[in-house]
This record gives sequence, structure tokens and C-alpha cells, in this order.
Amino acid sequence: MNILLVHQNHPGQYREIAPRLVADGHRVVFLTQRRDVVAQGYPIVVYEPDHKAKDDAYSYTAIYESAVGTAVGALRACRALANKGFKPDIVVGHAGWGEILFVKEVWPDVPVLGYFEYFFIPKGGLVDYDPEFQSGPEISAKLTARNANNLLNLVQCDYGYTATEWQRDIHPLMFRPKIDVVHEGVRTERLLPDHSDGQAITIGGKAVRRSDEIVTYIARSLEPSRGVHVVLRALPRLQKLRPNARVIVIGGDGVSYGARLPGNQTFRQLLMEQLGATVDWTRVDFVGQVPYGDLVRLLRIARCHIYMTAPFVISWSLLEAMALEKTIVASDVAPVRQFMTHGRTGLLVDFFNPLALADRVAEVLADPDHLRAMGQAARRHIVQNFDFETVCYPQFLALLDRIRPGFLAADKARGVA
Repeated sequence: MNILLVHQNHPGQYREIAPRLVADGHRVVFLTQRRDVVAQGYPIVVYEPDHKAKDDAYSYTAIYESAVGTAVGALRACRALANKGFKPDIVVGHAGWGEILFVKEVWPDVPVLGYFEYFFIPKGGLVDYDPEFQSGPEISAKLTARNANNLLNLVQCDYGYTATEWQRDIHPLMFRPKIDVVHEGVRTERLLPDHSDGQAITIGGKAVRRSDEIVTYIARSLEPSRGVHVVLRALPRLQKLRPNARVIVIGGDGVSYGARLPGNQTFRQLLMEQLGATVDWTRVDFVGQVPYGDLVRLLRIARCHIYMTAPFVISWSLLEAMALEKTIVASDVAPVRQFMTHGRTGLLVDFFNPLALADRVAEVLADPDHLRAMGQAARRHIVQNFDFETVCYPQFLALLDRIRPGFLAADKARGVA
């Protein structure tokens, strides 16, 4: 079948799905804004937003203004595809930026499946969860206005899906029956654990091994939404309890999910200034963003992995660390609890308590063999519930068949399913 995938930041949630659909014999076309894409067996169509809100745009409607501009750019790209004779049997795309809003203007009879990643909520979500970083008295009203694009997409799309129960349940009750829960999954057959002490990796010009008491912490950007302030504030106590611990921090200095600090200061700079000499920074490696292969190798040699987040979309790195049988200390928030059970598949701590975080990490470092069973249970949980090949990809195909009847039948006719 012909499938149009849409994501402004290729490949997004379709990093495994897109090539797998091609391998199954489907014709995939990928619509994106990215120009630096390496071909993966399917054509890439690049579009430009028709309009972006200016810096001085009205703050309540700027997000929606840009979303509509993005939608118009994607609309014109779809028209160009149609003029070349391409018609999808189904369109699957991320609803968060407006890209799929006007798809039915071109193909009114083609079903559209929207990926609904996040609905902005004033309480219990990312915004204003941490009292240290408040957004102002009108933030609730601004979030309501920001959901205009989400709400219009929920009406326009034939059906929707999201990755977790928590993400579905933050959407309005009236729309939840229209949203299935289908996670993207991880390739557990490639994420095989290795507990040997001999394995080493070079970081900062030095070879490090598991025997060095390696602790890893990963975030796309080192910012409060992913708990960087909690992790760094835990370091003085952790280093006192475990003098040989070496913490490897993976992530960039930008901001992905919140406000920036004034003067282009990064949160890492601010926290390092605040903590000063209370931390031995020679035993903390900030390695920036690293290639995926290096990320996996770092996780393999880690004795403990930290996953801190406010209530928000769960990172793939948590599932990958669980698949690698890591003993994980994570924040005790609702989205994390859908993946981890305290004392069974990991250790959960209060997001606002860096001393408790330090104590739990020190506990893991002191006796990793005693706690290894939690890592093993974590891998079993991921293999059984979030493996891409055996669980998540079949669920995704079944979802496509639900809104495009005959999809699985076509696969079976080709001997795929």
C-alpha cells in the first residue's frame, strides 16, 4: 500500500516503522522539513512552512499561527505529490505542529491517523510542576490557547494514537475513545546486556569500565524538565558516600521543553556555579550529545543509570536502559510508573529530593550484584511489552488495519503477516 508518513523532524517516532514498512513491501513517502536526511529506502519530500509567527506575535495565539503556517506548507507539498500521481492509502503523521491539518483538502477520502504526543495541561504535567521554575499567572490560559492545534487535529483526523496511557489520559475525556495506545517500541534484540568488567569505552580521553563505578544520566537537553538540577545537586552527597563514583552526563546545553535562562546562560553553567567546590568536577564528565552506538556502549558499562523527569513524555533512553538490564533510579512520577515498579524493575525517588537520589544511587553502586535482579526484571518487562518486532510493530499494523480495512489482508497476500 501507499503510505504517507509526516514528521517535521524526520524520522521522529517513525525511525523503526518507516524502514520496516518498506521491508514489508509498502511504498512509503516521507514528508518532512529536514533537508539533511539520509535516504533509507523511501523518498523524502521536503516542505517549508508558509508562515511563522514573529517574535512579537500575540503570545496566546503565536503557536497556533505557526501551526497553520506549517499546515499550509505541508498542504502545498501534498498537492505537488498529487499532481505527480501519488495518492496514499493512508496518512500517518505527528499532529503537534499542524502538518497534517489540511491533508484532507488534497485527499478527502484517505484516512488520516494522527500521533497525539502531548496535550498541554495546567496541573500534573510539564508546566509549573517544579515550583522553582514558575511560568507566570496566565500560563493556564495560555496553555488552553496553545491546544487549539491539538483540538482541531483531533476533529480532523479519522483516528489517533499515542505512546502511553498517561499521554492518552491527559487529553480531554471526550476524545480519549479516539486515541489508541501504541508505543514505538525498542529493538531489544539489538540491546543486549553485557555485565563483564572487562568491557571499556574511551570518554574524555580516558578508558572507563564498570569497575570505575560508572553512573549515567541522559537527557536531550540538560534542563529542569528532565531533572538536571536534581541530578547535579545530588552529587555532593553521592561523592561523599561513593568517593570512586564517576558520573557521565549525556545531553546538550540547549532547552527543549521550557524557558531559557537570561543572557544565554545554560542550566549546567548555573548549577556548576551554584555548587562550586562542593562537587569534584573531575569525576563528572559532560560529554554532550553522542552517537547512538556510543550511547548504548556507555549504558552497557554503567553500574547505575539515573532517569529523572517531570511528568512528561517518556524518553526512549529509559526503555533502552531497561532492555540493557540496568539498575535504574528514576523519578517517582506517573508516566515513569507505567514502565517501572519500585523495588521490582527499578528504584523510584521523589523528584524534588536530591539527597534521596544520592542515597539510592549509592545503594546501587555499593552492591550491584544484589540489585541485578531488578535489571533483569526490567529487561523482561520491556521484551514482553515494548519490543518493536514482536509487540509494538504488530500493534501498529493492527491500528492501520483498523482505520484502513484490508491493510493486514494485503500484507498476508504478500506473505508478510
